[in-house]
Amino acid sequence: MKRIFLPLSDVDLSGLKAGDAVFLNGIVYTARDQAHKRLVKLLKSGRRLPFEIRGAALYYCGPTPAKPGKIIGSCGPTTSSRMDAFTPALLKAGLKAMIGKGRRSKEVIGAIKKYKAVYFTAIGGAGAFLSRRVTASALTAFEELGPEAVRCLRLKDFPAIVAVDPGGRSVKGW
Repeated sequence: MKRIFLPLSDVDLSGLKAGDAVFLNGIVYTARDQAHKRLVKLLKSGRRLPFEIRGAALYYCGPTPAKPGKIIGSCGPTTSSRMDAFTPALLKAGLKAMIGKGRRSKEVIGAIKKYKAVYFTAIGGAGAFLSRRVTASALTAFEELGPEAVRCLRLKDFPAIVAVDPGGRSVKGW
């Protein structure tokens, strides 16, 4: 398994190939449907986003509340295609990595190739397991969205697979 550090450098990106198994380490921001809608609305209005999007990684996840003494609740990936309508605008703004589950549209795969980004897929249905790979969690924006709020997570050896690499190549069968 390759150990990848986020945010990604161009050198890290160039070494990723569809099908690579990786451990992700570093900072990601959670964002689901409603957060994506707001982020793109901010971009279109010329306003600043609540975090630096250039080089950032988004995790399509809406964690459950943390139990006492825990950093985060269950935090498995959600279906990525729900974010497809918003993804090309975020990639154009500098987003470099996404983590979710399931296939992406042809438009998103084209944008991944155009902007030299990467799409990782994580294990669906394993939110409790994946929560043990989160070492810090902090609310970043849109608190009123509840589980869909943007949170900053620090990952340590978070398992994932490169589903679409920076060359636009996908894992077999996609």
